[in-house]
Amino acid sequence: ALKLAGAWDFIQDLEDKLDTMVGDRGAKLSGGQRARVSLARALLKAPSLLILDEASSALDAETERKIQENLIASGSGRATIAVAHRLSTIRNANEILSMVDGAVVERGTHDSLVAAGGVYASQWTIQTGDMAGLSSSED
Repeated sequence: ALKLAGAWDFIQDLEDKLDTMVGDRGAKLSGGQRARVSLARALLKAPSLLILDEASSALDAETERKIQENLIASGSGRATIAVAHRLSTIRNANEILSMVDGAVVERGTHDSLVAAGGVYASQWTIQTGDMAGLSSSED
């Protein structure tokens, strides 16, 4: 679970490794480290449904990409719901729901939503500056 969540390497660098006291609520860890430990704890339970609410907001892009690859590789038999404002986080999802004021306004894949030119496409362009980035395999 630690490797899937991208936490193994930094834990190996801690003085007492897995036995390191990290303080109340992980106060001695960075935000990204806390996020990775939280994800590892959730994965350790092997849930059939994993809900991630802005799970990668404290992570750098490279760490986020590695964790996404790990989750995809290990995700068979598990449904994952990801709430995200950073659209790169959900780009390769099987299905994306765009919401405005609590209501679903669009539903589809990254490619279909960008091609439709709606809310998702607008946000994608704002975040990436790339309206031509339609292929999910570019990452």
